[in-house]
Amino acid sequence: MNKLSIIIPCYFNEQNIPVTMQKLLENELLFNNELAFEYVMIDDGSEDNTWNELEKFKATQPNDKVKLIKLSGNFGSYNAILAGMKYATGDCNVIIAADLQDPPELMVKMHGYWKKGLKLVIANRTDRKDPFFSKLFAKTFQYIIKKFALKNLPDGGFDFVLFDKQLRDEVVQLNEKNTNTLYLFTWMKYEYITIPYQRREREIGKSRWTFSKKLKLFIDSFVSFSFFPIRLITITGFILGIISLLYASFIIYNKIVGNIQIAGWSGLMVIILLVSSFQMIALGILGEYIWRTLDASRNRPNYVIDKTEL
Repeated sequence: MNKLSIIIPCYFNEQNIPVTMQKLLENELLFNNELAFEYVMIDDGSEDNTWNELEKFKATQPNDKVKLIKLSGNFGSYNAILAGMKYATGDCNVIIAADLQDPPELMVKMHGYWKKGLKLVIANRTDRKDPFFSKLFAKTFQYIIKKFALKNLPDGGFDFVLFDKQLRDEVVQLNEKNTNTLYLFTWMKYEYITIPYQRREREIGKSRWTFSKKLKLFIDSFVSFSFFPIRLITITGFILGIISLLYASFIIYNKIVGNIQIAGWSGLMVIILLVSSFQMIALGILGEYIWRTLDASRNRPNYVIDKTEL
């Protein structure tokens, strides 16, 4: 009998866990005893009673069905997912959030495609019941990443995905830092199919997915999968160089023919501000790449595990 590992990153989810796990246990019935199930649940440095709730759930299940991993602090949901993937042992695997915004019943259809031989099945969001600015940021994020980094991304973005153990092992072996773990699945170029759905509104608890975390994920995703910013610097520098050369030729010509008047302060300041601002932006972009190279060279772990209950 094949096994399905369900990987669930948890962060301040003490109220969600009892409801979510009950829903997931009910969802098992939809598979008609076709699969064995394994739950790999990661506490990503929560400061509430998330870990206690996870232990309570584990105590109600057979010993080998639930694996608990507690990280020493908050390393981010994608690193928590990576930790869960390392401990998962299923023939196929699902990543799902702990807040029930993604419908667990889609797992049956996703698993059906896996049985047909597809190693990657993505549930992509066609819409989301989130605040306006959150939706706007998400759409902009997705458009830029798809336009300039990963052209084979599905529309709408995704967090809910089923994948074969081969893909799981490859991502764990990559062990990349400061990246979007889920985007690595599409980067590997495996054929996949999408299942569109509307993301539900969160009913329990408050999201801890802050703007600063979203911004870091955007930068990590863009820098990890695209060299476009560096190419843009090169092109912009080349264009500015041509403009500067033409302007210098114009000045020299007018100096020779005696048309030069007293130099204007405004024009000079515009040129200085334009060039200096470009230089600072260019240094910032290069710094993002260089810092990530330094971080990778240190070979520090993506996460630190405090304790496990396997």
